[in-house]
Amino acid sequence: LILAFSFSYSFAQVPNFDKTLASAAQGNPSAQRVLGLMYLNGQGVQKDDAKAVAWFLKAAAQGDVDAQFNLGGMYANGQGVQKDDTKLVEWYSKAAAQGYAPAQNNLGLMYLNGRGVQKDDVKAFEWYSKAAAQGYAPAQFNLGLMYVNGRGVQKDDVKAFEWYSKAAAQGDPSAQFNLGLMYLNGQGVQKDDVKAFEWFLKAAAQGDPSAQNNLGIMYEYGRGIQKDNTKAFEWYFKAAKNGNATAQFNIGQSYLNGSNGLSKNRVEALNWLRKSASNGVVQAKLILTELQ
Repeated sequence: LILAFSFSYSFAQVPNFDKTLASAAQGNPSAQRVLGLMYLNGQGVQKDDAKAVAWFLKAAAQGDVDAQFNLGGMYANGQGVQKDDTKLVEWYSKAAAQGYAPAQNNLGLMYLNGRGVQKDDVKAFEWYSKAAAQGYAPAQFNLGLMYVNGRGVQKDDVKAFEWYSKAAAQGDPSAQFNLGLMYLNGQGVQKDDVKAFEWFLKAAAQGDPSAQNNLGIMYEYGRGIQKDNTKAFEWYFKAAKNGNATAQFNIGQSYLNGSNGLSKNRVEALNWLRKSASNGVVQAKLILTELQ
């Protein structure tokens, strides 16, 4: 589930520090928030997390929703202030109450995990719904997860597919990957290998290692696309370099068996199988035991 302890930015370029300070000192909440961001990032002034918090507090006290959200991030990360989950929830709640979608999404995850509040899947679902209704892609993805897992709501694969589709259409790679899985398995939608391949490709193009590995499988076995062992290896390699343990196993197997356009190479096979095993793939450990 997606949680973004990031910060809200509202300026395209770094403003003049002296002018911003003067405006902030006169009580302008937007200037106070911008000044906080300048201190947070060390832009136009020496980086100082404590001063960033101080200015965010001034702006947030006047109802500045971005400053409230930023304070949540500061308390979440322990930047310029002692880490405090209760304060984190307090500031996200204030921003969420004003309809700020990122705060609503993060508040949903607080309830889902019982961080700073009592665990409550129903409330998590409600906050995700508020953010998703505003078109916020991470919340749409999270709603998909809630529906597919039956958390806070009755399990409904069709609804999960609908919410994944909304997030995927906005370019969310995790949603694109999950859509690919749903098409591949016929879950919540009619099984369609071609569409599965298309969604895996979109997610893989954004660097999603699981999607990259799945593309390798699709190419190796000719599912949704013409079989192509060279491309299968290329995608396995991209996924493996990005740390995907299954792809590392697939490369090890390719070298071991001389498949996917590769010549047999025991040294390379062992190298990749060891990487896969160290990342938790049991089958890789079993094969290594047999080979050694």
